[in-house]
Amino acid sequence: MLLRTEDAKDWFYKGEGAANIVLGYCGSSLSLVGKVLRIQKVAKGRSRSPNGCLVLSNHERLVWRDIGELVECTSKDVAARAFIQHVMSDLLDSKHVDAGILVHVSKEFLEAVEGNIKSQRPPWRVDASKFDVLHESALIISDHSIISGTPKHDLCIAVELKPKCGFLPSSEYILEANAVKKHVTRFKMHQFLKLHQGKISQISQYDPLDLFSGLKDRIHLAITALFACPQNNFRIFINGSLIFGGLGGGLDNTVVQSHKAEEAIVDLISPSGLQLASFLELVAEAIFKSGILDKLLETQQLDVLDIEGAIHVYYNIISQPCAVCKNLIDPELLYQYSFLHSLSLEESLKIVRGYLIAATAKDCSLMISFSCTEDGHSASNCNSASLKSSNQCYNYKACFIDLDLKPLEKMVHYYKLDQKIVNFYKMSGEI
Repeated sequence: MLLRTEDAKDWFYKGEGAANIVLGYCGSSLSLVGKVLRIQKVAKGRSRSPNGCLVLSNHERLVWRDIGELVECTSKDVAARAFIQHVMSDLLDSKHVDAGILVHVSKEFLEAVEGNIKSQRPPWRVDASKFDVLHESALIISDHSIISGTPKHDLCIAVELKPKCGFLPSSEYILEANAVKKHVTRFKMHQFLKLHQGKISQISQYDPLDLFSGLKDRIHLAITALFACPQNNFRIFINGSLIFGGLGGGLDNTVVQSHKAEEAIVDLISPSGLQLASFLELVAEAIFKSGILDKLLETQQLDVLDIEGAIHVYYNIISQPCAVCKNLIDPELLYQYSFLHSLSLEESLKIVRGYLIAATAKDCSLMISFSCTEDGHSASNCNSASLKSSNQCYNYKACFIDLDLKPLEKMVHYYKLDQKIVNFYKMSGEI
């Protein structure tokens, strides 16, 4: 399939992240109805990689060398799809993962769409990045904010949430001075730094340990906390359109301001027979019943050493002197880290690979879409969840999204950010 200039009118702005823009489809092609198009962006002022060049660096090719399709990629879209298909899909269960389908896009199509949707994008996103119009491919993915096959007159409600890291690290390589990491979640500590930086206006009471607990009451507590302070971690969609939640990038930039949220959402979801409280209960029930977060937690726990251990192994792979050890004077610590630096290349690759996969799992989103069941029957491609409070049964589908491969070179960034988060939290006096 090749998308040309005349196809641009059939695509509308749906959302975007740091690296990609997502477009919804409003045309008449049956093969594209219920799909979204994910297009690569490029930061303004940054040069594009020439077409035909390998996407992965030499060291990355070493880390992922057993996945030939990924190692030989000359397109970021091909690399993204290969990583999801050959790595994340196996770990998270293929029925909850959508690797997408590659399509060709012309430069003229990309330029036309970029012009059409510019006014719909957040201004700060427009200032920071633009379409990579030299990119020749894009990914077609199912729109997981709707349930395909649902009759048009029926209401489809979906929630997108970012679970974040669901466990406390216990690595022996965490400095004693940073032992707070073993008792306080990364999410909570990061909230204090974000508040200080002006990225949020209040601290969220969400605790990822509640969401991953496997206990219905704690899961419900987590969902309620996410709704109360959505930031960029919780969104609600009606028939594929975003009605509530963080847009990202701005201070509490939400589609519906929190003090008006309940009234507005109640009006929108009431045709489904749901009240706001029962909707949040339904989300918790689906997560509890599906057990979908169990595999996500297992994948996150592939980070066995924490970044404080993994950073040392990273320097083994790139064959450079360890920048962390360079600044250490404590002989006991140097001796402890010397073990990591004595690991073989194979052992080092396994640790760093696990860390990068875990980083993707800690940063992904979970999309769950709901529709009423007819006569209590579940749709063939859906599971079902029921609410005791209303005696109503709903179809639901759950899928992980935003499963992009993390660049190896970000290991240094992860380490510096980790230290910054922990140090600021300790300074804040919360301990």
